[in-house]
Parts: sequence; structure tokens; C-alpha cells
Amino acid sequence: MEGLRRRQLHVLRRAGLAWWRLQGGQDREGRAVRRSPAASGARPLTSTVSAQARRALAAGLPDFPWDRLEPAKAAAAKHPDGLVDLSIGTPVDPVPAVIRAALADASDAPGYPLTAGTPGLREAIRGWVARWCEPSGDGFGVLPTIGSKELVAWLPTLLGIGPGDTVVIPRVCYPTYEVGVQLSGATVVRADSLTSVGPARVRLVWVNSPSNPTGRVLPPAHLRKVVDWARERGAIVASDECYLPLSWESSPVSILSVCDGSFDNVLAVHSLSKRSNLAGYRAGFVAGDPALVDELLQVRKHSGMIVPAPVQAAMVAALGDEAHVEEQRERYARRRVVLRTAFERAGFTVEHSEAGLYLWLTRGEDSWSTVDWLAERGILAAPGAFYGPAGERHVRVALTASDERVAAAAARL
Repeated sequence: MEGLRRRQLHVLRRAGLAWWRLQGGQDREGRAVRRSPAASGARPLTSTVSAQARRALAAGLPDFPWDRLEPAKAAAAKHPDGLVDLSIGTPVDPVPAVIRAALADASDAPGYPLTAGTPGLREAIRGWVARWCEPSGDGFGVLPTIGSKELVAWLPTLLGIGPGDTVVIPRVCYPTYEVGVQLSGATVVRADSLTSVGPARVRLVWVNSPSNPTGRVLPPAHLRKVVDWARERGAIVASDECYLPLSWESSPVSILSVCDGSFDNVLAVHSLSKRSNLAGYRAGFVAGDPALVDELLQVRKHSGMIVPAPVQAAMVAALGDEAHVEEQRERYARRRVVLRTAFERAGFTVEHSEAGLYLWLTRGEDSWSTVDWLAERGILAAPGAFYGPAGERHVRVALTASDERVAAAAARL
């Protein structure tokens, strides 16, 4: 522990993430572990942990959204022509051959991989960031992650944010932002305008452009104001940019492009799940403030958050090839036209949706009523209620179904 910084020690020492809680009272083989008796008169520490204590973290979280959608999915699956699943947004198209070959070639990997990523991977990430994010300088750090969701969920905790701190998330957003705040013990505030946050001690601000679920794109001036606001208060800005390569009617920009040459207090989160069909590989990365990236690296090294070596090799191949990205983008563009036309003809209004992987739709009713209406036609969509109270009259429709299933949905509508 001598090499840990004071802030990292704070993360490991917090009661909610105590070593005993993390280990669950077992060794690596699953055997019960007994600790030395406490001082005289004190209750000894043993492997006995009450059910309430073991379940406390999970008990404080909301129901998993996709579990709540199961009844609608079952109803939609009864359609004579089968289910058209436009809900979760999981890729269905093949993993590009160049990426599969790189994974296979690196599969003989008996040793531990580097948490920081191989030199080749770090170079590939830096090259991709330079091309796609147009950073205002080259002094940014990079770090591979096990997909983007785990980083989103654990970022507040990894940064030492906890009880008494506030994290700002968009009013309508990816549910894992809020879950990550709850895991850390901090307080969540939903706000699209930082002037409405008030005097709270804000430690982290999430922005998301293009947005999941709305497809809204934030202009550069807005992103720059968020960075300035956060820096004035010593807060960190985390920008979820996983859908940056999927622009339709508006061109999104990375927050790294508006930092005026300094990346202090700024992190950009990216994923290869959608651009390269690698959701099954769990491949992502974070770039930005080199001090923060190093802080994340040190804690992740201790906690074993490591991208497997074959996946690191696959990421190098994916980041170095843009032909497959353009091919996939063209697939999504065709499906988007078919679905948007069909939903509009069926009386839906499409809002935002100028970039990203989804259509944000409304019929002017409760989102669960719309989900049921679509399920009667064998189509499954995600209720806007999943993404916050402000989304309760919308549904999210993903472009990630095959051409045949997209055509089936259009015909049913």
C-alpha cells in the first residue's frame, strides 16, 4: 500500500468498500477466512457476515432495467412472424474479419496482461484520439477499459468520490451514470443546465454527446462552458462519447477538442462496441487529463481491472482500420431511414436523434403504454422511463436489428 496516493488510500479505506467487504469473507479458492480475534472485550471478526450486510450494496440499487422489460418481450415474441428486438441496442452484424484474426493470433496468452495496455495499444488509442477527437494538444493520457460500462459504473468510486459529494448527470441519460453514483455513496443531481445545480459540492459532471438515448448533440460552445464551470469549482468532467463516429444530421465533437490546450479535469470515454461490433469483447478506453488517467491506472492495477491480452490485440486492429467502421455506419444509416419513415407514418414524432444509434420517439403518452402497443405488433422498444423521469413519454428504438427484422418492423407499423 506504500505506493498508493492519499486519494487512492481514501478509496480503499472507505467503509463502503472496505477490504473485508470486497473479499466477501473468502479466499481465492472460496474457503471461509477467519481473522484474528479483536482486542479483549470486542467482537471477533470471522467470516460470518449477515445477509443484510452482504446484500446492502445490491439492495440500494434500482431493479435492472432490462429485467423489467421481460413481460413486454414475452408478449412481443408471440407474434406469428417472431420478435423484432429494437430495445437493448446489442450489435447483430459480424465482427470484422481483421479483428477476429488479431484476436486469434494473440490467443496464446498465458501471462498477465498490462493494465495500462501494451505499447502498441496505447499508440493505437492515441492515434485514434488524434484523428477522431481532434484534441487541442498532445498531452493527454490514455487507458484501456473493460468496455465502457464498467468505467461508467465505477468512475466515481475510482476517483475517490463518496458521501457528501455531488455528481451531476443529464436529465435524460444512460442509467449507469446514476448507478455509479449510488455505488460510490455520493448524491446524484439531474441537470442539463449547471446554473440550476446550486451550492452543492460538485465533484463530477457527466455529459453525453451524442446522447444515449436521445441522439442529441451538444455544440462545442456548450461543452466549453461545462469545462470552464467545472474547473472553476475543482470538479471533473467525464464526457461519454461512445457514439461519436455515428453522425447523421449533426456532427458531434469531442470534449477534448475544446480544452484550449490543457486537459486538466477532463476525461473522454469511448467504446468499440458499436463502431466495430465488439460488445462481446468488452473493449473501451478513456483519454484525457494525464494525472487523472494515471490515478485510475494505479487503482485499477490494485483491483485487477485489466483488459485481456487477446482483446488488447483485437483493439489495435479495430482502431487501425476504418473501412469496417464505414461499412457498419452505412448499414445503420439504411436501417435508420427505414425505421424513421415507418414510425413517422405510424404517427410517432422523432425528437433529436441527429446522431448515435437510436431514434427517440413519442406518441404523447406514457412510455410503458407505447411499449405495450409495440409489443402487440411483435416489436420491442425501451421505455423512456429507463432514462429518467423526463423521458417518461418517449421510447428508444435501436438500429441494431438485421435488415430483415428492420423490414419486418416497418411492415408491421
